[in-house]
Amino acid sequence: MSLLLEDQVALVTGAGGGIGRGIALRFAEEGAAVAVHCRTAVEAARDVAARVRERGGRAVVLRADLTDEDACRRLVEEAADWGGGRLTALVNNAGVQPVRELAGMTADEWRAVVDTNLSSVFACTQAAAGIMRSQDGGGTITHIASIEASAPAPAHAHYSASKAAVVMHARAAALEYGPWGVRVNTVSPGLIDREGLAEAWPEGVRRWESAAPTGRLGRPEDVGDACVFLASRLASWVTGHDLVVDGGVSARPAW
Repeated sequence: MSLLLEDQVALVTGAGGGIGRGIALRFAEEGAAVAVHCRTAVEAARDVAARVRERGGRAVVLRADLTDEDACRRLVEEAADWGGGRLTALVNNAGVQPVRELAGMTADEWRAVVDTNLSSVFACTQAAAGIMRSQDGGGTITHIASIEASAPAPAHAHYSASKAAVVMHARAAALEYGPWGVRVNTVSPGLIDREGLAEAWPEGVRRWESAAPTGRLGRPEDVGDACVFLASRLASWVTGHDLVVDGGVSARPAW
């Protein structure tokens, strides 16, 4: 059996931990060489890269502050240079999710979330699409959105708004970059498990497990699997799509 992402060169932003780690490892398992981006979590990113290499894959750690447009462009160029001039897949995963009620939110707090979650997606996508346009086979770009793009949570207005915009950006980018051979999609996860979550938010975890038809929280590799599919030949006619990965929570009626 051939690997789904064999010979691909991928850049995963925010890949030092959590969902980003799961995506990067799944890409490597399917044969991609992976550029592991981080901003401050350098040791965590190095651990991800080391795990890829231990399994016989190729990985490099690249640092950048994605609230800086020029840094976004440099990051994409560095990933392509490391890949021998090629970049076949970009996963825009980096993001923040602070808790702040609208009534007390400042414009600076709003901008900090929008710049990280949305503006970085715009800049990285624009830079990556330009590279993908010039290579045989084009490429794929996947944004990590959220089910909060359509179902906001209290004190998450800035986060929910940014993720809703990410979904629409992908649809618009799919329309405009499609003729370049570039497919653009989003993956919208539900609640993804992480170390200490059950202890920090036991009631929330219980409510989720009760609401989910699958009866469990998501795992980083669940999101990674969705991203692998969208970057692979199996999704060659899929673009402008939001793939919800939430264990079925969105299917539950509200009445």
